[in-house]
Amino acid sequence: MAFNLNCYPVVYRAKYRDGGWAEEYLEKPHKSAEEEAKLPPAEAEALSASRNFYPDMPLVNYTTQYGLGCFEGVKALPQKDGGLAIFRPDQNGRRFSNSMEGLFMPPLPADMLVKALTSLVKRNADLGFRPRYRAEWEKDNYANADSIYLRPFTYSEGGIGVNISREPWVVAVCTPVSSYFSEGSSDAIVTEKIRATPRGTGWIKADSNYVIAALAKEEAHRAGYMECVFLDSQNHRYIEEGSSCNIFFHLKSGELVTPELGDTILPGITRKSVIEIARDMGVKVIERKIAIDEAMSETRECFVSGTAAGATPISSLTWQGKKAPFAFPGELSTAIQKTLKGIQYGALPDTRGWMFPVL
Repeated sequence: MAFNLNCYPVVYRAKYRDGGWAEEYLEKPHKSAEEEAKLPPAEAEALSASRNFYPDMPLVNYTTQYGLGCFEGVKALPQKDGGLAIFRPDQNGRRFSNSMEGLFMPPLPADMLVKALTSLVKRNADLGFRPRYRAEWEKDNYANADSIYLRPFTYSEGGIGVNISREPWVVAVCTPVSSYFSEGSSDAIVTEKIRATPRGTGWIKADSNYVIAALAKEEAHRAGYMECVFLDSQNHRYIEEGSSCNIFFHLKSGELVTPELGDTILPGITRKSVIEIARDMGVKVIERKIAIDEAMSETRECFVSGTAAGATPISSLTWQGKKAPFAFPGELSTAIQKTLKGIQYGALPDTRGWMFPVL
């Protein structure tokens, strides 16, 4: 299923005006969850499209014209005990607030976003829109397990001419999601495109950052690769991240290396979680620059991390016509994925306080 634009019926919306945020929940057109599951494809598509329509929000604005906006990716997951819980929304709240400030918008406070997302998931679940835990997911470490993808994003007031947003909306929707990467190739290739430059917006989860990422990933797909990997803009030597994921290299020395954060790399919440899990396993984790030639020659296994990707292994990396194969799936990435997903789905104890209960 991967990403699926079949938004659940209840939507959160907040508008900044006169120094404060006015919040509301909109209940878009819907039938019961059971009735919708039985609809013919054309009717289901039409109903879904009707939920992705907001006639009172301006079409011409700084978001649609210039990509001035930011967003988050958050997951709510069915729990083994029958409940629902959100994975680390406090971290998403802080990053979203920082992103809005970085774009000179009035920031939505982090605690407001956490409360909004919790209420949003519950309101939809109360209408029957939620996945249920299935024991068979455990057989492949939840590689194809269902979850709810939460997408909070900003949308500017009407305007034309390059400008900043002073009275933005924040909208949050829920969609069903399963595995992010499609079956088939697990290979990656180094792209010649540049994702971010120093003193730019690479550290912000900005809409505009994903234009280059989408183009580079499409080029990779057309060439038969699952993922693309970006190098730095100045030296064209140091690895930064994947198309929409942070990246890790388990070296032959036993060290787990991931590129150090800076203003060109997104501070991933799954990245942060992977580092904590690996260190708890006794793995030496180092955040530093890693050159492409070192990664090609010294890597035992490689994986990418992200809200949708979890910890997804990469089978090889191609650069300038040379291919470096990696252990696939690697022991470490498998162990990290099993632990991460086990915590997220409530099959393992949450000793870190990462999961925020909804039901």
